[in-house]
Amino acid sequence: MKRRVFSAVGAWLLAALALAGVAPMAAAAEESPDAMIKRLSEEVLGQLKSDKAIQAGDTGRILVLVDSKIMPNVDFRRMTAAAVGPTWRQASPEQQKRLQDEFKLLLVRTYSGALAQVNDQTISIKPQRSAPGDTDVVVRTEIRGRGDPIQLDYRLEKAPGPNGGWKIYNLNVLGVWLVETYRSQFAQEINAKGLDGLIASLAERNKSNAKKG
Repeated sequence: MKRRVFSAVGAWLLAALALAGVAPMAAAAEESPDAMIKRLSEEVLGQLKSDKAIQAGDTGRILVLVDSKIMPNVDFRRMTAAAVGPTWRQASPEQQKRLQDEFKLLLVRTYSGALAQVNDQTISIKPQRSAPGDTDVVVRTEIRGRGDPIQLDYRLEKAPGPNGGWKIYNLNVLGVWLVETYRSQFAQEINAKGLDGLIASLAERNKSNAKKG
């Protein structure tokens, strides 16, 4: 089960890689969130299936793609703040930056191995339940390939303004929301060692993951 969850989150990273530079901002603002996820997911899956470096688990290559493609279209500050919890408001700007950097690296290094498993997966979009005027929605999808379908849901918020596009700030893998899972882990670290202790722990985990390749 754990391996399937890792694969699903890895597939989410793949889908998110296309969330920049594919369509003009005005067009993206007019596009419904489910249509956007479907179009971009299909495009990026096709792109990444031919990227031999990512399939080989090249973390450096993955990090470059994350910075250039994912970050402009994910509200990662909100995602990190939600994972850290109330203590985020007490963090200095430097601490907040370190938390974002280490959390991003943790996610990429943890799930980069799943990128090498992309082969015949496809993404199916489930019927949208939100109203046309909603600005905070959940897009429900399934990853289909070998084995049973994997539930993968995106939570997105529409940025204000006439040209505001949709931003991902959480995802649900097999019924478990990513941010809530990390919030529980981070709360234990903060209670035991404080905010700097959490940062140090994340940095140590990233170093350990790097040594493991």
